[in-house]
Amino acid sequence: MKFLEFMFVPTILFLTVVVPIWLTMHYRSVNRSSRSLNHEDRAAVEQMLETVDTLADRIETLESILDADHPDWRQQRARTQQEEV
Repeated sequence: MKFLEFMFVPTILFLTVVVPIWLTMHYRSVNRSSRSLNHEDRAAVEQMLETVDTLADRIETLESILDADHPDWRQQRARTQQEEV
């Protein structure tokens, strides 16, 4: 019984001081690691950015072709949208 009486105070101190700090630090580190991107996610984002750049280049090319073939296509489009509203 002396051992249990001896361990009572350290156990209470451990449960009231150490465990809450330990849990707080653990969940902070889990939260930080979940916020950062892993390698697969980074690769996917890089691929998407490359696709976006390619599509933007294509749009610019198409607009320049339309500007050359039909110079007032932008105004026609704006008029069509105004008529629809």
